[in-house]
Amino acid sequence: MEYIYTSKLQLKMKTHFDILRKSRELVLNELEGLSLAQLHTIPKGFKNHIAWNVAHVLVTQQLLHYKLSDLNCLCPDDLIETHKKGTSPTVTFTEEEFEEVKELFAGLPDTLQEDYEAGIFENYSEYPTSTGFVIHSIEEAIAFNNFHEGIHYGIIRAIKKLV
Repeated sequence: MEYIYTSKLQLKMKTHFDILRKSRELVLNELEGLSLAQLHTIPKGFKNHIAWNVAHVLVTQQLLHYKLSDLNCLCPDDLIETHKKGTSPTVTFTEEEFEEVKELFAGLPDTLQEDYEAGIFENYSEYPTSTGFVIHSIEEAIAFNNFHEGIHYGIIRAIKKLV
């Protein structure tokens, strides 16, 4: 019976990783053809721009999964400081810097799955989100992160219509 449960959990987690990769692909598709100026434009009624949203999603995923598991994040500390929850745009990326962000954005879902399957997420610090949902485990964090990324995908699409 234990084997069936493990198999179902593995299948569920594979689905969550596939959703994460797909959402990242959709975001990257939205960026195609946008200039650096468009990526940094904050339309009236918004508090941030597309580039900030992309970096914020990247940083949040790292904090929810790695930091709350007492592991080192896989993105630069300065990126975390300028794009974590509660920040607003203060950085303008160069083309090269934003390419690095996009590379991390595209590649880290695979690393997360590899790390999860390797069993490195042994501990998890409970985290109450700003939505009122409390995350208790890495599995819940992975599922919640997909919800969070979906919100920001919608924001990116809305901003894109105005830039």
